Amino acid sequence: MINSQTETNIRTSKQKIGKNRTNSSIVWYLFLIPSFLGILLFMVYPIFESLRLSFYQSNGTIEKFIGISNFKNVLSSGPFWNSVWNTFFIGIFQVIITIPLGFIFASLINSTKRWQNFFKVIYFLPNVTSIVAAAMIFAFVLHPEMGIANYVLDTLGLPTPGWFSSPATSKWGVILLAVWHWIGFVIIICLANLQAISTEMYEAAKIDGANGIQQWLFITVPNMAPTFAFLLITGWIGALQRFNEVYVLGGPSGSPARSMQTMGAFIYERGFTGFEFGIASAATYIMFLIILVFTFINLKVSKMKL
Repeated sequence: MINSQTETNIRTSKQKIGKNRTNSSIVWYLFLIPSFLGILLFMVYPIFESLRLSFYQSNGTIEKFIGISNFKNVLSSGPFWNSVWNTFFIGIFQVIITIPLGFIFASLINSTKRWQNFFKVIYFLPNVTSIVAAAMIFAFVLHPEMGIANYVLDTLGLPTPGWFSSPATSKWGVILLAVWHWIGFVIIICLANLQAISTEMYEAAKIDGANGIQQWLFITVPNMAPTFAFLLITGWIGALQRFNEVYVLGGPSGSPARSMQTMGAFIYERGFTGFEFGIASAATYIMFLIILVFTFINLKVSKMKL
């Protein structure tokens, strides 16, 4: 009788625990509902709505189905291919300058015994600065007449470029801004991986007679390959989506003479300035395919599995 009563109590306790867990799970799911609805409303719905609009001629109120004409229009547009060229030009030089330079700075910081945290903070500060604020500062620093950069160059007797006022130099101004803003992130990521490399490898190399340069070339650099691949992919994705700084510096048309207009700025100009939402949506999906293709290529080149 006692055993039966004990079994009944245990069974009742398990049922209560099961009910409590179920009720607790329901409460947590209820907390997730607002986030889930936000994702559906602000991420999933715009993706499919943009895909639908890419097959319509639309000004936001009047729509007409035109099939793939928007895609043909974008692919035959001179300003669009100019924006593609600008995007790739700025992105390529941003990546090939920032990653090696950031790696060198990270190696120097890693070799110091003191002030490491100080250097981390100093170099990372630009990355946490608003890109809009940074662009406005660079517009002042690189001003052709009142800018600090041209004042220094003129004092040294060097040529003073027009920077953002000249189509020949405007993209280089954006590249300088991009390098300054992104290099802190590269340094922190490289530094984290540098500190994860086993010291035993360096000790073995010392025993074999390898000097500091040889250790850096044959131990440090090869062990940094996954980090370089990560930085290359994230850098490319960010570069291909560039919009904020070029909009602040040159407006939606990327003035002067569309020399700074990127794909993101082209989409904004056609959608929210020209009210050609079908064209803008088609350009968005073309940009998405370009990013997808180059991400896939980067992964393959880096010998990483999808």
